[in-house]
Amino acid sequence: MSKLNTSNSELDLDRPNIEDYLPSGSIQEPRGKLRLRDLLDISPTLTEAAGAIVDDSFTRCFKSNPPEPWNWNVYLFPLWCLGVVVRYGFLFPLRVLVLTLGWIIFLSCYFPVHTLLKRNDKLRKKLERGLVELICSFFVASWTGVIKYHGPRPSMRPRQVFVANHTSMIDFIVLEQMTAFAVIMQKHPGWVGLLQSTILESLGCIWFNRSESKDRGIVTRKLREHVEGADNNPLLIFPEGTCVNNHYTVMFKKGAFELGCTVCPIAIKYNKIFVDAFWNSRKQSFTMHLLQLMTSWAVVCDVWYLEPQNLKPGETPIEFAERVRDIISVRAGLKKVPWDGYLKYSRPSPKHRERKQQSFAESVLRRLEEK
Repeated sequence: MSKLNTSNSELDLDRPNIEDYLPSGSIQEPRGKLRLRDLLDISPTLTEAAGAIVDDSFTRCFKSNPPEPWNWNVYLFPLWCLGVVVRYGFLFPLRVLVLTLGWIIFLSCYFPVHTLLKRNDKLRKKLERGLVELICSFFVASWTGVIKYHGPRPSMRPRQVFVANHTSMIDFIVLEQMTAFAVIMQKHPGWVGLLQSTILESLGCIWFNRSESKDRGIVTRKLREHVEGADNNPLLIFPEGTCVNNHYTVMFKKGAFELGCTVCPIAIKYNKIFVDAFWNSRKQSFTMHLLQLMTSWAVVCDVWYLEPQNLKPGETPIEFAERVRDIISVRAGLKKVPWDGYLKYSRPSPKHRERKQQSFAESVLRRLEEK
């Protein structure tokens, strides 16, 4: 019952005030006439439905809110034009040059190390980790990344897993330039998929296909095997399972919290002063997302390595996940919402619709009985 109350309170905090969106005439009606506010008060279900039409708290988690225009006047427009010339005519070519140089250095070192040191796994893995950190540093430099890291740097220890909130695939790059994590991630097509199957495979990363149900069991087994290895790279998981717009946190999947190991939370917060780092994969390819970052002034970000957490006696993995989500949300200044991020890719289940229908029918019956 307490869980239900908590979930309802979270939803209430994020529910929009419908009256803010209504014309004043629809609220201030003469006495004796039916007002829209009275209609919405008939049932909480109707209020939720109206809120979903106007501004629901689920889709707001995956919206990129464009900044308000500041340049459309006679004084600031010339400065904006000058900024466009600098960003696209000077900074962007320079950043492309930096990234190209980074790839030349990386590839000229990586493949000889990968092929010539196969018999010396320990040295090969150490060099590969350093090279992956190097290319990620070049990526951050190509955005003029201003990244501030807070807390102790992660170390390689068995039976620990790192979890972080997720805004974009660049989260992985931002964290990887400091520590060579092995990450669990959705398998992507194109050049990103090529990097996954070649270079990142050497870090012990685990890939899955969201549409394949059989992948879940395989991934769970690989996770358990990875955290037991003392020489494996630290494991990084984004338990939200999808990119959220860095204003909210959606429900954490419990997989990382039922491995029986220490969970190390990481909070990531991007400053939108120069560019919005949120990647909306439905509207933009990752290549276009990188181009957007490379043509901005800078990417500003704070990363906090927080105190490790362990499962408490009598605590379920779901409660453990919610406790860690609380810690990350508070540190990064994000609002919690009671949604499963996978609803972004699928429709609600029939059971969920039936529960809503039953709740609505019960509320109507109670109203009729009161009459």
